[in-house]
Amino acid sequence: MSPRWRYSLIGLVALLLCGVAAAVFLHNYERGSEDITLPAYGEPTYNPLFALRETIRRDGGKAESRRQLDLPSMRLHPGDTVLMLDDPRLLTPTQVDDLLEWVQFGGHLLLRAPDTDEALDGDTNNLLQRLGVVTHDALARCQKWQVPGQESHQEFCTGHRFALDGSTRVERRWGDGNDDQTVAWARLRYGAGRVDVLGEMDFLLNGENDGDTGLRDLPHRDLARLVLAPNYGKGTVHLIYAMEMPSLWKTVIKRGWPIWLPLLLALLAWLWARSQRFGALLPSPREERRSLLEHVRASGELLHRYGKAPLLYDAVRQSFLARLRRRAPVAAALSGDAQAHAIAEHLQWPISRVQTALQVPPSRDDTALRERIRLLIQMRNQL
Repeated sequence: MSPRWRYSLIGLVALLLCGVAAAVFLHNYERGSEDITLPAYGEPTYNPLFALRETIRRDGGKAESRRQLDLPSMRLHPGDTVLMLDDPRLLTPTQVDDLLEWVQFGGHLLLRAPDTDEALDGDTNNLLQRLGVVTHDALARCQKWQVPGQESHQEFCTGHRFALDGSTRVERRWGDGNDDQTVAWARLRYGAGRVDVLGEMDFLLNGENDGDTGLRDLPHRDLARLVLAPNYGKGTVHLIYAMEMPSLWKTVIKRGWPIWLPLLLALLAWLWARSQRFGALLPSPREERRSLLEHVRASGELLHRYGKAPLLYDAVRQSFLARLRRRAPVAAALSGDAQAHAIAEHLQWPISRVQTALQVPPSRDDTALRERIRLLIQMRNQL
């Protein structure tokens, strides 16, 4: 079979296999779509009233979100609405007076009932005391909420309950039972304005993925419009979602751990590397117990003891010749008797004395060794 037909056959088989694989895939699978709710990011992660603000804006109203209550910058008007999530007992006396003065001329204030606290409830100038609202530790009971065309809902199943002392006129109330001693929601008249106190505000918050639908549920949106009804569409709705700022250290520890934890580990590693170690990890270096001169003398004695005296003489002779090459290069270039005569003439020494110094002494003749080394040192020093 020619290469052309062989390659054509291989290509045909590969195309057939691809067709079979595609047919099997299309037979076993079909295209479908699925809606997946992605987790929130950005402002909805820290602003629980983000969905309410966007809903009001889409309805054509004006809404602003704020972390703290700032009355001078808010510039409230009689047709505005203020909704606060945090404990209203944390307001300063000046803020309480300004809010009540604004409500008295047509403002609408929404508050969430807090839990009982003797330290905070004892303040006669707090906002709840001025409105005749008394905190109560009764257990919350679900309230039925029915919207035409929708399934029945249960609202105010959590949160706190409160009571009214009768000092403020009640326009609307939603009690817990027949006796109505505890209230889940009340709308109070204060001058020309209104104050709504709610046992909980979960239906006004952003919807979560764990079953808390928030404003995603139609009955919750209907109840939100009922709560915001007095000034809805008239002025600006100010949503205060975090009056009490969290502690800086608490925020750093809770949310900043991806940064401070590696830095802390790096700091501990650096401290460990720089700290003093107990116990030697490496052996201490041996200290030198002798001077250099002692080592040289000991080496010479060892060579002399083992009959290596010519090595000692040769070392001194090489030292002399090295200086001779620097000081009298002409004499150093010679050899034999000519070199001896040149050295003697240069040093003004007898020729016999120079020849004696340049002769290698016998191995066991200590006297001759010392004499020749002495002469070489003298000659070296005189160059």
